Amino acid sequence: MNDLNALRTPEGTALLDEVRGTDPAHELAVATRLRREHPAELVSAALGQARLRQRAAAKFGAEDAGRMFFTPNGVEQSTRASVAAYRARRMRELGVTSVADLCCGIGGDAIALARAGIRVLAVDRDPLTAAVARANAEELGLADLVEVREADVTEVDTAGYDAVFVDPARRGGRGRIFDPEAYSPPLSWAVEAAGKARHAALKVAPGIPHEAVPDTAEAEWISDGGDVKEAVLWFGTAPGLVRATLLPGPRTLTGRGLADPAVRPVGRFLYEPDGAVIRAHLVAEVAEEVGGGLLDATIAYVTADELRPTPYASAYEITDHLPFNVKKLKALLRERQVGVLTVKKRGSAVEPEELRRKVLPKPHGPGSATVFLTRVAGAPAMLLGRPA
Repeated sequence: MNDLNALRTPEGTALLDEVRGTDPAHELAVATRLRREHPAELVSAALGQARLRQRAAAKFGAEDAGRMFFTPNGVEQSTRASVAAYRARRMRELGVTSVADLCCGIGGDAIALARAGIRVLAVDRDPLTAAVARANAEELGLADLVEVREADVTEVDTAGYDAVFVDPARRGGRGRIFDPEAYSPPLSWAVEAAGKARHAALKVAPGIPHEAVPDTAEAEWISDGGDVKEAVLWFGTAPGLVRATLLPGPRTLTGRGLADPAVRPVGRFLYEPDGAVIRAHLVAEVAEEVGGGLLDATIAYVTADELRPTPYASAYEITDHLPFNVKKLKALLRERQVGVLTVKKRGSAVEPEELRRKVLPKPHGPGSATVFLTRVAGAPAMLLGRPA
């Protein structure tokens, strides 16, 4: 807390500007020079904040990250700005004008909600985290829309707000927490809190079991740039609906209750569904869209004879279908003059880097290829191809 206050003084602000973008390799020399003119504690705090801002740029963008304040946990656990902005737009489209943001962290979601024109009560029980959230709202010119309160979220009255957003802690002393009832606060409490508002959104881990999703909730899995970021349980929207949303876009695929696709022989094309589609159990919807079936009943790869581009899966043209055999693959790659090999796997215990070292010990040749290590109708197989 003392570091945060010191960094917001004129001296601290000037020091932050001076150490902006400092190369970690040169940090010791920079610190030695600056300590001749500034208190050692302030120099250390500024350099530490500069490191956090560099890390945060990937989530918040360089401009915002360069003005915000962070804690190590805050950088790690905060929502990516693009995801927070998408969720804020959904809130706005639902007619929400005020949100109680419970477990607000350093304020990433509160910032997105405020930028969507929504009034926010941001609550966190940790004094430093709440202070950082308040500082961030002020630094980004959003203090008029964001009230930050240091409090236990279970004791906050949310009756005066259109919506509730809860982002419970999903990490403990031993790392990630997978049991929703072990979240802090637990999912059951968050669901109860959601029932007190007209609308609600609960952020949960993307690996949440589908059977843990309440019948009263809409479940949405979100990916950004192909990486699955989170799942959200929405209340007051469409109970029972399942959707996968891909950013940027957004593009949204909704469940239609389709039966699992049939297993069929390897076709000319292979489709690799986006991770959000797989997490949402919407592979059947993709298979129907591309006119395909599964390579294996337990593997989320779709195969088809025609190329039908879809935003929900990456398409590859398959040139070779082989039983799993490292020597045969190595010979084939040499014959094709493949120098760049992308290895993808699903349903295989082989590590991609290990296979790459074995089949391309000394990469050479102008060609490139993608090999899929998977199962075809239960049998280990290798599919060689290229992006379609």
